[in-house]
Amino acid sequence: MNRLVDLPKRALDLLRRDEEDCNTSANPSFMDVLDARLSRRSILRGGVGSAATALLGGFSMAACGGSDDDKGSEAPAPLTTLGFTAVAKAVADVVSVPTGYTASIIYALGDPITAAATAFKNDGSDADFDNRAGDHHDGMEYFGLSSAGQRDDDSSVRGLLVMNHEATSQGSGELASAFVHANGGTNTLPRPAAEIDREIPLHGISVVEVAKTGTQWAYAQGSAFNRRVTPLTPLELSGPLRGNALAKTKYSTAGTQARGTINNCGTGVSPWGTYLSGEENWAGYFTRAAGDDVARGDRSVVSLKRYGNNQGAASRHGWESGGAADQYARWNIAKTGASADGSDDYRNELNTFGYIVELDPYDKTKSIKKRTALGRFAHESAAFSKAVAGKPLAVYMGDDSRGEYIYKFVSAANWAAADAKPADRIATGDKYLDAGKLYVAKFAADGSGQWIELNIANAAIAGYATYAFADQADVLVNARLAADAVGATKMDRPEWCAVHPVTGEIYYTLTNNSNRKVEPASASQVAVDAANPRSYSDSYAGAAAGSAGNINGHIIRIAETNGDAAGTAFSWDVYLFGAQSDADATKINLSSLTADQDFSSPDGLWFSQNTGLCWIQTDDGSYTDVTNCMMLAGVPGKVGDGTEATLNYTLADTTTLAVKTYVGKKPAADTLKRFLVGPKDCELTGCTETPDGKTLFVNIQHPGEAITSAKVADPANYSSHWPGNAGYGAGGATARPRSSTLAITKNDGGRIGS
Repeated sequence: MNRLVDLPKRALDLLRRDEEDCNTSANPSFMDVLDARLSRRSILRGGVGSAATALLGGFSMAACGGSDDDKGSEAPAPLTTLGFTAVAKAVADVVSVPTGYTASIIYALGDPITAAATAFKNDGSDADFDNRAGDHHDGMEYFGLSSAGQRDDDSSVRGLLVMNHEATSQGSGELASAFVHANGGTNTLPRPAAEIDREIPLHGISVVEVAKTGTQWAYAQGSAFNRRVTPLTPLELSGPLRGNALAKTKYSTAGTQARGTINNCGTGVSPWGTYLSGEENWAGYFTRAAGDDVARGDRSVVSLKRYGNNQGAASRHGWESGGAADQYARWNIAKTGASADGSDDYRNELNTFGYIVELDPYDKTKSIKKRTALGRFAHESAAFSKAVAGKPLAVYMGDDSRGEYIYKFVSAANWAAADAKPADRIATGDKYLDAGKLYVAKFAADGSGQWIELNIANAAIAGYATYAFADQADVLVNARLAADAVGATKMDRPEWCAVHPVTGEIYYTLTNNSNRKVEPASASQVAVDAANPRSYSDSYAGAAAGSAGNINGHIIRIAETNGDAAGTAFSWDVYLFGAQSDADATKINLSSLTADQDFSSPDGLWFSQNTGLCWIQTDDGSYTDVTNCMMLAGVPGKVGDGTEATLNYTLADTTTLAVKTYVGKKPAADTLKRFLVGPKDCELTGCTETPDGKTLFVNIQHPGEAITSAKVADPANYSSHWPGNAGYGAGGATARPRSSTLAITKNDGGRIGS
């Protein structure tokens, strides 16, 4: 297998400063408890996948996929075993799903969502992306519609798909989104405004109506529900940051408004029926000039650097170069004005990004709000605890960057069952999401853990030498710095999280981390510990082994003590360790994965509310010499159902470092299987279902993303032509690749996974 690639392939050079090495705090990642569980002692000397279907003809392929809190009537009994034959690993430019299943492409980059928008030509000449599907389909949720067009949580034949459009494909070191420009676009500054205007609305959110006729799903182009939310859509700041000095910009001198949302990744569904979207790697879209640190001369410089925005660094796309108009100027966040509060420039613009965004999919008239009480970081998904009348709600979240943290928010308001069907869903969000407590996780080496509140009253925060917090809004805006101050545990890129619909336990994907070391040699590297216990090297395509780290990632899970989502104590173990099936079982393949189960770099994570299955999606660059990215289905147990394991590492001084960890029950052949393998250069992400559990929607993100502008004119240079090569849309076998949504059904009409 594998070179060490701790970022997904989509993480281009300009994006990497968002995801990596921003946490140089001294938090030792378990060093305060290592003495209890990690000891040094004298060193002791001494496959193949099964049948699947992969069709290339027509709009259907034998295919699957993404989010967490779906709605519906009382669910039937969860599945306890998986009834399909595992899909084999593959590197073909197709989508493969088990025999007996069909996947249909229903919504792809550029598809028109208004009656007036024209069919997508997919040749780089299309524009008006405000009226089309965006790029890089990501997290996604299904909201049922009745025949009368009203909210219907039980409808499995008509609904709204709401999905994130995270980013757009560009060549390494380039600025332009090559596939949406006929000539690949301009990669020098200044960039043409027309190119920028095309690229900006590729990002954001889609709301699109879908319906099932017979056995076929399709989206409704002219539906009145359809809409796009882009980086230019007006949004409200809600919660503690609203009106604070940190939010004042030229766009909103009162500090109450934010312009747009960007790099939206994971999702969630609130108990009252709204859509939640996480803003992930947003910092890299903005730039500030060399010399800005001196021009500012204040603590904002510490904040900017902690969130990965350094003076003089280029922005991801160069959108600030489009001209003097405000929609371009806002991407330059240098201090250029004379005001004391930032109301005459965009020095504070970055403080208005990095939040969970709440949207009512049924009502275009309602404000879209950034819920600042939930903290500011590289958000993935937002998973709600089980709603219990009279008890607070918890929202679980992760910060997707190497060495970052796991968080939860606990509402000040107790849940009222009547709020499940409110007259005003966004007002209900105000009630539960604008006031509460934000916590960060600290994992102990004995399998326990604690939630530490991030509050200005905490002496460790109030007296933090690195950054002088002004108030509680400042703590939330700079949640990473507050978490540094209280000694939270550095994790291996916390991505999606999901709550088990029966046990209420919380699962987090920890994608990978090349900076996880046995003996750290720099401030950005962190030592192995109980919750992040592996550091090993591997080869890719037969090449020499690369640098050691957590190459394949793992999935950790948390059980709140006494099931109390508002509590501050928990226990934990590792549900699954990603690994190649033939890897060392004592240090790497700790979950004993077989060739039908092995995977690398878990990212998307979602529980079916109908079947109880755990769906795992990968975003990998380490195992792609063997297989394209994939999706697996699992029947998980519960925290504590496995065993302890000790990993022994030889140190430079020839002693041994022993790291104890907690491994969940090893999966059986019928409790974990590969369900889907995607086309070339893709990521599997976004998963949701109809309430009856019989249709699964999944997103294929950035197939064939490995392209440069100079090569876009010749289709022979594309690594993927999907979904055009499967008969969807313009271009056929030589089509430009497009991010797309699949609808997967079982041919016998049964529940997915049965």
